[in-house]
Amino acid sequence: MTIRVLLADDQTLLRATFRILIDSCEDMEVVAEAADGHEAIAAAREHHPDVVLMDIRMPGTDGLAATATICGDETLAATHVLILTTFEIDEYVTQALHLGASGFLGKDVGADELLTAIRTIAGGDALLSPAATRALIARFLAAPEPTATARANPAVLTTLTAREREVMVLVAEGYSNHDIARRLVISPLTARTHVHRAMAKLNARDRAQLVVIAYQSGLLQTTPSN
Repeated sequence: MTIRVLLADDQTLLRATFRILIDSCEDMEVVAEAADGHEAIAAAREHHPDVVLMDIRMPGTDGLAATATICGDETLAATHVLILTTFEIDEYVTQALHLGASGFLGKDVGADELLTAIRTIAGGDALLSPAATRALIARFLAAPEPTATARANPAVLTTLTAREREVMVLVAEGYSNHDIARRLVISPLTARTHVHRAMAKLNARDRAQLVVIAYQSGLLQTTPSN
C-alpha cells in the first residue's frame, strides 16, 4: 500500500527537495503541500494523508496549532503527524507530543533516515530514535505544563493486563517491538500484539500516545534532569 504524505513547510525549496525524495520511492507519494498551518489543516481534511511532515515554525497558524487541530479531528484518526524540528528546542517537541504528534525528527536528517521515519510513523510501530528521545520524553512529559492535556487518571490502566502494563512501560522507555521481545523472551509478533491491545484499550492512536499516557498516569515515574 502506498503511503500518502502531506508536506507542510514554509520553505519552498525544502518542500521541493522532500517531494523529489519521497516521490522517488515506490511505496510512498506526496499528495499535497502546504506553506503554513492553515493550509496544512485544509489539505489534511481534503486528502486524508497517512503522514503529515510538519514544520513547527511557520507564519500565521504554526505547526503546533495545526498538529492540535489535525490530531483532534476524528475524521483524521488515521493521519499521523511527524514533526520537523531542531533538538535544541525541547519544549516544542514536548508540546507536539502532548498535542498528538506521533514523533519528531531534526531538519538535518539524512535521506534514508527521513524515509524510514515516514514508514515508521505510517505504521505506528515505533517512536523515532528511541535512544535520543527517551531522556527528552521522560524529562518533559512528567513535568507540569500549562499547555498540556489533562493528566491521565491511573484508573484508565485497570483495563490492561499485567503483561500489557509491562509492555507499555518498555514502549515508554523507547524500546522497539524486537527489543521488547528479547527482554520478555517472547516473539516480536506477540510483543506487537500486546502493544496494539494496549493502544486499543486506552484509545491511543499510536505508540507516542502510549508514552504520554504512561507518564501522565504515573505508570512510569521519572526523575527530572538537573
